[in-house]
Amino acid sequence: MMDISESKRLAERSARVMPGGVNSPVRAFNAVGGTPRYIKKAEGRYLYDEDNNKYIDYIGSWGPMILGHNDKRVVSAVKKRIESGMSFGASTRLETDMAELICSLVPCVEMIRMVNSGTEAVMSAVRTARGFTGRDKVIKFEGCYHGHADTMLIKAGSGAMTSGVPNSLGVPSGCVSDTLLAVYNDVKSVEDLFKVYKDQIACVIVEPVAANMGVVLPEDNFLQSLRRLCDENGALLIFDEVITGFRLGIAGASGYFGIKPDLVTYGKIIGGGMPVGAYGGRRDVMSVVSPLGGVYQAGTLSGNPVAMQAGIAQLEILRDNPDIYDNINALGEYFRRGIEDIIERYSAPCTVNGIGSLLTLFFTSEKVRDYNTAALSDTAIFADYFNFMLDRGNYFGASQFEAVFVSSAHTREDIDKTLSDMEDYFKVR
Repeated sequence: MMDISESKRLAERSARVMPGGVNSPVRAFNAVGGTPRYIKKAEGRYLYDEDNNKYIDYIGSWGPMILGHNDKRVVSAVKKRIESGMSFGASTRLETDMAELICSLVPCVEMIRMVNSGTEAVMSAVRTARGFTGRDKVIKFEGCYHGHADTMLIKAGSGAMTSGVPNSLGVPSGCVSDTLLAVYNDVKSVEDLFKVYKDQIACVIVEPVAANMGVVLPEDNFLQSLRRLCDENGALLIFDEVITGFRLGIAGASGYFGIKPDLVTYGKIIGGGMPVGAYGGRRDVMSVVSPLGGVYQAGTLSGNPVAMQAGIAQLEILRDNPDIYDNINALGEYFRRGIEDIIERYSAPCTVNGIGSLLTLFFTSEKVRDYNTAALSDTAIFADYFNFMLDRGNYFGASQFEAVFVSSAHTREDIDKTLSDMEDYFKVR
């Protein structure tokens, strides 16, 4: 067993001064038990905790570290930028450089606005859709997590799903009265809402690949049908690509699936590890945003020069080295196939979903295609598995309903080691 005495001491200190001892709920390990590991440094594909234990990291800061931790090219760019100042509250060349870069990479993005988080990006995109259409109602899908804005906390995924409380206290009923719930991968559920609320729906927002109820892939024609229904009903289609943006490929999920949403939200990878978010899309839609139009949105640290520099450096590396995607997608496929072999060999009541460098092992034998089938997972067994793997030096998200992220710093040897540990688990369980 690992020595985690320092992490235990820090957990006790943290609990006295922060709710649950954390600044984001899933870090508390409430869903899996045990003691959260307090990380002091990272390098490449490894994390090191305060007790000097080493872990193969399959979280990557929940997605941003697609190049691995402390990529020297990104770090060098950030260090150089900091020497000129960390924040100005004024326009900078880097904001324009970042906007031009994203617009050049993603065909559906003609104008873009930088913000500070994925939550803020989604909140602003939905407001923009409402302002552009003059309508109030929004369709979201059960199990898709779009941040913690009031209007989106209905049957959300991520930590809200893990805790068994998909709705949040403190959200007035009026805030969610215009949020309509559909079933992921069920086109008819969307069609029915458009019929009932004809000419009232401003937008449909969706994770093109759901990654907050675990990884759930869109079935054939699902995304295409959403595009068609929005066009037929005068609504906007919003892709929440906070996770999939620049993860599936250099043009994100919209490029991967060949579908053009009207608006798209970004975060994580575009910050290179720094706090950042963005929303963008069609020029006519984005032109309703202040100061061009009447949709107000502002942020003191939006377009922060350090965050912009980190994101530009990372995006340029991804753009100029397309083999990175070939590598991480191949590693993701190798990982999935290895898990499938273990499931078959030990007749484990599990299934694995994945696409590119994203995957989730679900502790249910049912095919996972939506919120309800994901919720069939045995979270108690997952907790046992999680702690076994953590003690073997494999760092996963402390929730059944999170994704595994493969980075370009990972190797087949890393994955072979993790698969071997996984096999040991199923041998004795």
